Amino acid sequence: MERVVLDEQAFRRMISIERKRSERSRKPFLLMLLDMGESRSLEKSGKALDIVLGALSRSTRDTDVTGWYEDRNIVGVMFTEIGTEDRDTTLTTLISRFGEMLRTHLSSDQFNRISLSFHVFPEEQEQGDMKRPSGSTLYPDLTEREDARKSLRVIKRVMDVVGSIAALIFLSPIFLLIAAVIKATSKGPIFFRQDRIGEHGEPFEFLKFRSMYMNNDAGIHKEYVKKLIAGQAALQTSEGAGAGVYKLTKDPRITRVGAFLRRTSLDELPQFINVLQGKMSLVGPRPPVPYEVEAYDLWHRRRLLEAKPGITGLWQINGRSRVKFDDMVRLDLQYAKSWSPWMDIKILLRTPAVVIFGDGAH
Repeated sequence: MERVVLDEQAFRRMISIERKRSERSRKPFLLMLLDMGESRSLEKSGKALDIVLGALSRSTRDTDVTGWYEDRNIVGVMFTEIGTEDRDTTLTTLISRFGEMLRTHLSSDQFNRISLSFHVFPEEQEQGDMKRPSGSTLYPDLTEREDARKSLRVIKRVMDVVGSIAALIFLSPIFLLIAAVIKATSKGPIFFRQDRIGEHGEPFEFLKFRSMYMNNDAGIHKEYVKKLIAGQAALQTSEGAGAGVYKLTKDPRITRVGAFLRRTSLDELPQFINVLQGKMSLVGPRPPVPYEVEAYDLWHRRRLLEAKPGITGLWQINGRSRVKFDDMVRLDLQYAKSWSPWMDIKILLRTPAVVIFGDGAH
């Protein structure tokens, strides 16, 4: 029986589902794309298109999925659970097998019109690299989502620019006061600058008011972050409300003024500059430091592959540091899937109350 070739929408949906399954199971899959080139010419020349589809059906396993990645132009085969032992050997074998299959069933002219490409998920990436494997090839669902929201993304950017300019003007007296207090109470610059990971894994310079002493060791924070992401961090005692927080609460690196700035979230105000630069949004997931990304599980990466980082978000208005790391990621993914300008407005309206009452802050 001939294998069913899924239509473009169904096949792209299967890629998305398999990618998410692979994130959890850690069993890689391989996507082979066969670009038919000038498909109309091919169809006129001995129905090569049907020949290729028939050959693919006979050469793939029952568990493999065949479909149109791009209707009547690019056909794809998804090889599931290819094994983790030797990807290079598996890839070499598939290239040889399907190259030989195409040469056998097609004329040299037809064969030369076709191009093959192979994409493995998850790709072997350098530690901390968050960029999408193979560009957007393995993320057709995210590409489609971004295309469908183009007009909404313009609205979001306008909200970011107008909101950040208004905040910087309105809060300028507070900026000056905080700057003066920081300079008067400890040595070092007013701003704390740190590399953070932004949307699609792009690094950027993140700004905060400095709340720590200079030349401190980040080791204590690195160790806590690893435990937090692994679900091994214990709740820390928090000032004020009785419930604890998943955050370092007795950090010797923090100055007395810095402790107040953090508790009131005033140290975050310079991030309006990051928003104005387009590196962040008013609303979105919090941007991680590189050593946090290094400790991520595969599915954690989606929190930044699917949305631009922000100053506030669902996590901030739902308990902040009282929420476990996995639950924070789930909130970020929920936001990325369902955000709208109206949703951003509702989050922004709820944020001041959270800041004033210090829910989950330390």
